[in-house]
Amino acid sequence: MTSASRFPALNLAVAMAIAGTVGAFVTEAGLDPVTTVFWRCLFGALFLGAWCLLRGYLPDRSLSLARIARAGLCGVCMVLSWTAFFAGFAKTSIAVMTIVYHIQPFFVVLIGVLFLKERITADQIAWMAAAFMGVVLASGLVVSGNPVTASWMVGIAMALGGAFLYAVVTILAKGLGEQRPEITVLCQTVVGVVMLAPFTNFSGHVPLASWSWLVGIGVLHTGIAYVMMFSAYPRLSTPVIGVLTFIYPVVAIIIDWAIYDHPISIAQALGMALIAVATLGVRLGWRLPTRRVSAA
Repeated sequence: MTSASRFPALNLAVAMAIAGTVGAFVTEAGLDPVTTVFWRCLFGALFLGAWCLLRGYLPDRSLSLARIARAGLCGVCMVLSWTAFFAGFAKTSIAVMTIVYHIQPFFVVLIGVLFLKERITADQIAWMAAAFMGVVLASGLVVSGNPVTASWMVGIAMALGGAFLYAVVTILAKGLGEQRPEITVLCQTVVGVVMLAPFTNFSGHVPLASWSWLVGIGVLHTGIAYVMMFSAYPRLSTPVIGVLTFIYPVVAIIIDWAIYDHPISIAQALGMALIAVATLGVRLGWRLPTRRVSAA
């Protein structure tokens, strides 16, 4: 019996803690976002390809042209999402980018309502309103002692854009049926390598120290963390997954404060807490208390 099957909650917690360090790895690598995502995809594809071969997931005879095309489209959206997310670190901060990026479940709901004709409840609308109020507070656009620059606002827009693209990936991935998530992520990383190769700066000097950070982003954050997440998800309940997911932004906030000296204001902390509670409310289907009107 593997540790994932015996301790799925611990595996997911560790995976989320690993994911929470990606901002520091990107910052320390010191490369432009496109080049960073290219190497993430390349090292991630090499790791996941080897993993799938060793586990017997490849060759996958269930793959069809339709599934490959859908996974490829997921890859395009995911790569653009990663690029926007990484680009925003230099414009805002790791903590703000991470927490704003985590509103993607609300974009999933909005896409479902606008394009898939899904129904939305009053509770979901209320949680969405709370989350976007949290974004305003967490972004520092209001009630902040720091001056809000155009660059900072662009960073917030990148976080929102990246979250929207990730929501598109989530919806597209639902149509991949029983395909193993590792295969899907492998397809995404391969698409990323092909897609970003023409735009990657291969001529620029990459410091020797940067390679360890780039390998870490590909192997640790895209390979190992994803495998640990996917092995834990089937063995955990939705509430447990929802709670453990927030280890990711908590770790990012701690790193941003401890290493890069980016303190969080009270208003930003309130906004982040509002986003966290609202996201859990949507994921877990929490219902808001309503007043019952008794008949006269």
